[in-house]
Amino acid sequence: MKKIFVIVLTLTIACFCGCGNKTPEAQGELTESNITTTNEITETTTMSETTEPTEAPFPEGMGSIKRNEKSVYGKKTGTDKTYTGLEPLPEIKVPVVDVDNLKKISEKSESHSFGVSKDGKPHEISVNFQKIYDKYNALCLDTSGEKVIYLTFDCGYENGCTDKILDVLKEKGVPAAFFVTLPYLKTAPETTARMILEGHVVGNHSDTHPNFSTISRTQMAKEIENVENYLRTHFGYSSCYFRFPQGAYSESALDLVNNAGYTSVFWSSAYADWDTNNLKGKDYAFNTVTSRLHPGCVLLLHAVSQDNADALADIIDYARSNGYVFKQLP
Repeated sequence: MKKIFVIVLTLTIACFCGCGNKTPEAQGELTESNITTTNEITETTTMSETTEPTEAPFPEGMGSIKRNEKSVYGKKTGTDKTYTGLEPLPEIKVPVVDVDNLKKISEKSESHSFGVSKDGKPHEISVNFQKIYDKYNALCLDTSGEKVIYLTFDCGYENGCTDKILDVLKEKGVPAAFFVTLPYLKTAPETTARMILEGHVVGNHSDTHPNFSTISRTQMAKEIENVENYLRTHFGYSSCYFRFPQGAYSESALDLVNNAGYTSVFWSSAYADWDTNNLKGKDYAFNTVTSRLHPGCVLLLHAVSQDNADALADIIDYARSNGYVFKQLP
């Protein structure tokens, strides 16, 4: 009888200790001096295995955001192991669900369109595209009707404008999302680190910027995985948002990205701002962007545009004076 009691007591203690060693939720302030994370993440972890969302205040009065439940940060170490000073995260394998597309989801090439918004209303094209994207956890328009703006930038290369953009965002207390390619990460690591440490989202824009409607599901996963793992090993950061290069996709591609645990982010407002040889000045950028604002706007700008960098502060002030609130991606 005594032996049985000892065995039961031992098992009870072991069970209690095991429960106490479960991976904790990511928590803590998202600031340069204090970013915390989940503990161990094995190499078999997929992007769909996530922690609960936590409040992540921006530094220096930037307000607070709900950190996406898929976001993961390395522990703050104060070392130079990564560009951010965060502990590197283990590499992962982005899962390829239904590698041969046996479900026969459409592989037809599609191109995102948004229509030019007028009179403070989202264009019908954006409204209709969002109905398609809802099925795949993708976003081009917030249909809540609230006067909210999600500010996003595409970054294929760096020409010196992004730091000015970051200065404005910090001054104004505005969050943004920057979608980066692998070459960008390799050539502009300090700027990328600043994005992360100042509380912005760094989104995955693929390795080589291909048309995702023309490559296999395995190739799609590899394009995403290469950026994801570079962020993990060199920045101690895991992205949870993806933007299709060129806005080109298929329903099969949407399905793969969604099943890999990412939110695809398109846009409901943009303009031809990527050609640095065709700049039209600060006033043109301001007038074009502000005339197309609407409730639920997902605004796409390119960080290489000097016009955008020069006009951004005025755009933010104008939007706020008209009742808009800038929020981080939902």
